[in-house]
Amino acid sequence: MTKLSVNINKIATLRNSRGGDIPNVLEAALNCEKFGAQGITVHPRPDERHIKYKDVYELKSNITTEFNIEGNPIPQFIDLVLDNKPAQVTLVPDAVDAITSNAGWDTKTNKVFLQEVISLFHERGIRTSIFVDADEEMVFHANETGTDRIELYTESYASNYHTNKENAIAPFIKAAKAAVEVGLGINAGHDLNLENLKYFSENIPNLLEVSIGHALISDAIYLGLENTIMMYRRLL
Repeated sequence: MTKLSVNINKIATLRNSRGGDIPNVLEAALNCEKFGAQGITVHPRPDERHIKYKDVYELKSNITTEFNIEGNPIPQFIDLVLDNKPAQVTLVPDAVDAITSNAGWDTKTNKVFLQEVISLFHERGIRTSIFVDADEEMVFHANETGTDRIELYTESYASNYHTNKENAIAPFIKAAKAAVEVGLGINAGHDLNLENLKYFSENIPNLLEVSIGHALISDAIYLGLENTIMMYRRLL
């Protein structure tokens, strides 16, 4: 079964918009776990515009499911991950001013850098995943970094799903088969939602985990958090 990891960045965004501690990020994470989430994902950025670094320490000390920390491996982020030793770190090449992640790694150009970072995390027993586009070449080069998994960047699939879902998913199937061929685990995330998730999960081989935040938290406004998480779980 594909695991559902809930990205709680949007909870932190709402909290930060008003100041104070409402909604409480830790309480939201614990509720997600209680309602069926099999993991919690956070993506702290240097400006702490949503998840703050202190949130990561509090979450690590209290959640009981798999903890996934995403981010660009700048020195500050690397130190945060090493301090907290999550189950998984997902390496994302997002610019400092990026509103949201918008591209996967060029794993060929950045291979040596990624090898060094991944080796550092492996020394601490942290599973690694590299955010990549649906590109077979990037998958093969990702394998040479020593990573455990890739995370397929699914924005293009989601954007084209209603136009032609078969064409939209075709490059992801090829990339996933390439990952299976070289023994990489497969995660996925970005703009997956209640409409497009089932088709994606049914067609991607060896899909181990999806990380969903914006759509899931938005759905929860209308449907309730517990109900929404169970709806996503049923699609998987």
